[in-house]
Amino acid sequence: MANISINRVILAGNLVRDPETRFLPSGVAVASFSIAVNRRYKSNNEVKEEVSFFDISVFGKAGENCAEYLSKGRSVLVEGRLRQRSWETDGVKRSKVEVVADNVQFLGSPRGASAEKGAPAAPAPESQDDDIPF
Repeated sequence: MANISINRVILAGNLVRDPETRFLPSGVAVASFSIAVNRRYKSNNEVKEEVSFFDISVFGKAGENCAEYLSKGRSVLVEGRLRQRSWETDGVKRSKVEVVADNVQFLGSPRGASAEKGAPAAPAPESQDDDIPF
């Protein structure tokens, strides 16, 4: 029997901060941002809301598009995979799980959009696996 592993995530939420961009030594752009995803549910006939926050990384041209057109408050749909990173700082082991996005779709219209910074209606192009340096 073959081992089957699946690592796929789809999230829709709102940016909680503007994207930050950095460039890998290879010149590939990496945009990073966080989104808030709301979940509503009923408990004892009362509607409650729970918010989860997710860190997103987008590589290549798709990352450049996110950095240019996205800003805090904007709604997005993110498709990608989960990646766990771990490191040590001052002797303390730390880790975090983030989403490496393959595709980011810009939803709705940007808040306070101006003519000079309008957003494209189409999703950002998908990054290629060979753009991802790991």
